[in-house]
Amino acid sequence: MHFRFIGSGDAFGSGGRLNTCFQVVGEKVNYLIDIGASSMIGMKAQGIDRNAIQAIFVTHFHADHFGGLPFFMLDAQFFSRRTQPLAIVGPAGLVPWYERVMETSFPGSSSTKPRFALELIEVAPGEPVTVGDVTVKPFQAVHGNPGGPFLSYRLEAEGKAVAYTGDTEWTEALVDAGFEADLMVAEAYFFDKKVKLHLDLDSLEKGLGRMRPRRLVLTHMSDDMLARIGTLPYETASDGLVIDLGGA
Repeated sequence: MHFRFIGSGDAFGSGGRLNTCFQVVGEKVNYLIDIGASSMIGMKAQGIDRNAIQAIFVTHFHADHFGGLPFFMLDAQFFSRRTQPLAIVGPAGLVPWYERVMETSFPGSSSTKPRFALELIEVAPGEPVTVGDVTVKPFQAVHGNPGGPFLSYRLEAEGKAVAYTGDTEWTEALVDAGFEADLMVAEAYFFDKKVKLHLDLDSLEKGLGRMRPRRLVLTHMSDDMLARIGTLPYETASDGLVIDLGGA
């Protein structure tokens, strides 16, 4: 199984990086985590077979995590000629937000029936769901109004656990999400500056002793963090980076 950072950047293109979009590929599974606005550029630049993607797990509906969906859907309809089913998984409100993002980007597109089976699956914190061969465990993230549609994920498949903080302040839910995960991908927007609704490295470090992920990679970094790459004691993401998670 391998994990690819199609895009590893923040909302503002810090460091010239693409918006958040990750891919996990195993013997049976092939899924995306988030699909930011620039994701199609990254997928085509990196030679990703879009038709092989079985599911897209969305953490929240901000454009740098969700805004690439219309391009993916229209590409599937008219260019890659997708025929395989696709599941889009996300927090409460996914169904109306899907229509909203499609209509905002390409008016009239939400009423076009795909040539393939499309399933929109809403998930809630604390309620695991199995999608194909992936068990997704959603956790409440803190990235807006309390209880809002913002999630962290733990995704388990083929004997491997991948966790992603999404965008969030520190919350104790991250300990359960990332506990002894084979790979924990964590937002580290700032080094030690406390910013509401985002995670800084200092806050993350204070919880790592209880989380104990087998591997940690930092992503969604601002210029403050990007300037520190090479001096940090942790791995950092970059567009196109591929991590081998090994077999089951």
